[in-house]
This record gives sequence, C-alpha cells and structure tokens, in this order.
Amino acid sequence: MAFVMALEAAPDSSVALPDVAPAATAAVPGRRAIAAWLLVCCALVFAMVVVGGVTRLTHSGLSIVEWQPIVGTLPPLSDAAWQEAFDKYKLTPEYRQVNHSMSLGEFKGIFWWEYFHRLLGRLIGVAFFVPLAWFWIRGRLDRPLAWKLAGIFVLGGLQGAMGWYMVMSGLVDDPRVSQFRLTAHLAIAVLIFATMLWIAMDLLAPRRRGVGAAAGGARRLAWWITGVVGYMVVTGGFVAGIRAGKAYNTFPLMQGHVVPPEIFMIQPWWQNFFYNMATVQFDHRLGAWALVFLVPWLWLRVRKASVPPRARLATHLLLAAIVMQITLGITTLVLAVPVALGAAHQGGAIVLLAAALFANHSLR
Repeated sequence: MAFVMALEAAPDSSVALPDVAPAATAAVPGRRAIAAWLLVCCALVFAMVVVGGVTRLTHSGLSIVEWQPIVGTLPPLSDAAWQEAFDKYKLTPEYRQVNHSMSLGEFKGIFWWEYFHRLLGRLIGVAFFVPLAWFWIRGRLDRPLAWKLAGIFVLGGLQGAMGWYMVMSGLVDDPRVSQFRLTAHLAIAVLIFATMLWIAMDLLAPRRRGVGAAAGGARRLAWWITGVVGYMVVTGGFVAGIRAGKAYNTFPLMQGHVVPPEIFMIQPWWQNFFYNMATVQFDHRLGAWALVFLVPWLWLRVRKASVPPRARLATHLLLAAIVMQITLGITTLVLAVPVALGAAHQGGAIVLLAAALFANHSLR
C-alpha cells in the first residue's frame, strides 16, 4: 500500500494548479488517522483474499460444516473435539465422494486453512467496527463519511453471510461450491476493498480544481481500465469456480486455437459463459488482452499530458502491476495452477485494482 501514501508525499510542482478547493480544505478532523485505519483494513482484506485463494486451491473450504460466528472462534481443543469435527465432515459429499480415505491428520490440514480464513474475517469485523465506533463517539465523522462507513460495515456483514451461503452449496450433493456464489463472495470482498481505499485516498488527497481539462481523456481511459479490471475479477471468479485453469494450459493459444472450437458446445448457448471451461477461460483471457493494450496507452497519454506528478507515479505503478499480473497469470496457467502461484495471482488482482483506483483518483 506504499503507493497510496504517495498521495501526500508527492509534490505537485511540475504544473501550476490552483489551491485546493475551500470545501476540500474543511476536511474531517483527524482525517489522516481515519485514512490510516482504512488502509490497515484494506491490507487485512487483501490478506483475506489471498488466504481465501489458498483455502480454495487446497480444497479446504468445506472442512467446517457449521457457521458459528461466536462459538466458532475457538478451534477444537481436545482429541474428542477433533474427532467430533471430523465426524461431521464425514457426512459431507466431499468426504464421501472425494476424501473417503482421509485420515484425521489430513483433515486437520484442510481444517486449519478454513479456520484461519474465517478467523481473519472475524478480525476484519473487529478491526473495522471498534475504530468506527470510537471515531463516531469522538465526533470525528461528519454525516456523509459516517454513512459511507456504515455502508461498508453492512457490506461486511453481507460478506460473512455470503461466505456461509457459498459453503452451503457444497454441502448438499455436489462437493463443489457454486461458481455463482463464489464469484459473488469474491466480488463483495473486492467492492469493500475498493470503497475503503477510495475513501482513504479522498481523506489524504482532497480534490483539486483545474486538473480536469488537461487530463480529461486520460481520466476516462483510466475508468475504462478499472472497469476491465472489475470484469477480470468476475471472470476470474468463474474460472476458479469451475476450475477452468486446469484446462487449456497453453499460451498464447488455447490448445492450438485462438478461439477454442468447444466455446459454444453447451446448449442453451448462454450457459457456456458460466459452465464451459473453454468459454470461461477465453472470456478471462480477453480481459487480460484488453489490459495489455489499454494500460500502456494510458501510460503514454499521461506522459504527454500536463498532470500532477502523483498521476505519473500512479500510471507507472499501474504499468508495473499489469506486467506483474499478466506474468503471474501466464505462469499460473501453464503450470496448471499450483497453490502458491494461484494465490499470488488472486492477490495480484487486488494490487492491480488498487493501482487502477490510484490512477483514477490522481487524474480527477
């Protein structure tokens, strides 16, 4: 998150800009403290996404078959408690159809990933709610900011409920969670991250007047890039949900084809976008190709425009982020999604989104 702190550190000496708008200077009291708190929460959500990726890739997400927000904070503390948890897992389709030879020791291995994933979710809830209540009681929040933060808190509650709703889909017949619920769970996490990051940047670097005319085209392009990154997150959720990364492990072609012939093999045709490995992976690749062209285009436009130094810094970081993410994506694909690379690629999506939002904010 170091690039966000450059919002205040980078000088704006290369262009002549009017002073900050009077409305912006009337910032929320203690805005830096609030921004720092939100950035810490962003870091926790980032960790949550990465741990969630590991949990999914190690097939650990269905190891805890109950949702106990309070009691479930403690793991099994005795041999009898471990055996009870294992016996409950034995009743699931995943154990009966996939892991029927699993030992108690092996069960503990998948249990701990899901446990830490849930524990981190609880930690994020506490890390967000307690400072929120403190800032509110101390009168540090004006009404608009308080409503925004309350909305994030509601989203956090929805995220917890969606997580359990997702797990439930894998406890019935098919030992896989619904790709729709998985994608929704990921999308809500990303929305929470993006909202907190944007508010933090607003608090650290209030809007300036006089930037719009010089950077208007670049600003619109930056928003298009952010939209494509969002598209990549959604399509990536479906890739993960149906394990499409395990197929077509070649690049740049898909098993020798630009467009795989199986792309519309399912009827009705629209189901291919959600159930067909070829179509889902092809859609995800399309977004990657779009970013390969759009991000360097934005970088070149910003180099030629009269914009603040922080906007140039933001596009440098965005270019570096897309190079990193594309490299991770290709390597993850051709190696058939090893756990470490798959989790890194999922985390890289959040870094790329942060860089895109930073560019948008700097070009306002």
